[in-house]
Amino acid sequence: MPNVTFADVQSAEKRISRYIKNTPILESQLLNSWLGHEILFKAECFQTTGAFKLRGALNMMLKAKDDSKLGAQVIASSSGNHAQAVAYAAKVLGVKATIYSAQNISKVKAAATQYYGATLDLSATRKEADEKVAAAAKKAGVLWTPPFNHKDIIAGQGTVMLEAHKQVGDVNAVFAPVGGGGLVSGTLVSAKALNPTAKVIGVEPLLANDAAESLRSGIIQSLSAQPNTLADGAATLQVGRETFPHLQSLDGFYEIDEEKIAYWTQWLQHLLKVHVEPTSAMSMGAVIEWLKSQSEPQKVLVVLSGGNIDQQKMSQIWNDDHLLNVPSMLI
Repeated sequence: MPNVTFADVQSAEKRISRYIKNTPILESQLLNSWLGHEILFKAECFQTTGAFKLRGALNMMLKAKDDSKLGAQVIASSSGNHAQAVAYAAKVLGVKATIYSAQNISKVKAAATQYYGATLDLSATRKEADEKVAAAAKKAGVLWTPPFNHKDIIAGQGTVMLEAHKQVGDVNAVFAPVGGGGLVSGTLVSAKALNPTAKVIGVEPLLANDAAESLRSGIIQSLSAQPNTLADGAATLQVGRETFPHLQSLDGFYEIDEEKIAYWTQWLQHLLKVHVEPTSAMSMGAVIEWLKSQSEPQKVLVVLSGGNIDQQKMSQIWNDDHLLNVPSMLI
């Protein structure tokens, strides 16, 4: 059973409010006219460190500080956005941070992590990085801040939806990307508490579909190797024991191929005039599929999880010109 409550999210909001930005809601009238629906975007790409991850990291670390469990050092394993969040939060709270990651970490995310003062320990694979952080967590005075698999992380991520609801009111459906499941789990908790009829839908890269396979089997499944997807923020090997029960309560789940991920990254950058990560843009592929089954105009919220992209990833995204194909309900 899910163990994160809306009260946990509300407590997280009070705890982290002084440290985070109230991120804007974006909208494209052109996109709305093309699709015949109202699509709203919660732009966490404008959050400090460029992604929603700061909310969960701060909540866990601040709560640990309140409980006298913070210690002198925090550690984490991450492909990038969580790394930056933990590094920044550690700097704010005056503790040391070490981040364990695979060598394929986005260069811009790696640079930002080090800029915030964290030590970056790179391994050949994400699996090796995860093993290193597990070993380091056994040392005294060290707080392991996981990317998603913790109640306090999920509660912190739930503040995205809590904040969005204050800005836009009720919506028919909310879409969020799924890597380890922390964001969509927190989104589910808040959305259902605020508007029980709202649908909450998870989205994952087809090439990194461990969550979808887990939902189909009813048991957490793990990828055998690091997935090669444009949506690097969703390239986790498996979801967590804390997030999986929440995923099982979702109203829908979609797997999106690489071409659609590139397509929507280009179009959202063009229409919204913001730097959007492929992991964020991926959700629009699911929005289109879901809208095809709706008979009435819908008000939809899409969580844009982050905006940190390096030159190599950007080159891959723009390898083909998808702007020649205008968005419609037929794509």
